[in-house]
Amino acid sequence: MLKGVHHVAIICADYARSKTFYDDMLGLRIIAENYREERDSFKLDLALPDGSQIELFSFPNRPPRPSYPEAQGLRHLAFAVENIASVVAQLRGHGIATEAIRVDEYTCKQYTFFSDPDGLPLELYEA
Repeated sequence: MLKGVHHVAIICADYARSKTFYDDMLGLRIIAENYREERDSFKLDLALPDGSQIELFSFPNRPPRPSYPEAQGLRHLAFAVENIASVVAQLRGHGIATEAIRVDEYTCKQYTFFSDPDGLPLELYEA
């Protein structure tokens, strides 16, 4: 019935800062960028290499995330990577802090967390 995740939608506080983060720093490819005047909102469609997408929205007067990271709702967004140490080094080269690399006790795979410009928890998972 379900074939996979098509996209994840994120509402950001500072559109230009988040666009730079997801495009320039994480390397997601821009598919489309639209300004919706009636909503005073940008919508940026970004692609990952596997075809899944992130929709980045800006909206005026949006409330902040209630708490980190255990707020009800989406807990975090995880990205699959081939070499976690190399991706962590790239992120740190951009000044992005990451937690220590840990090992999943059930799968024995390495993972770590970092945050986007709005504090949204993001995970790297070595697949």
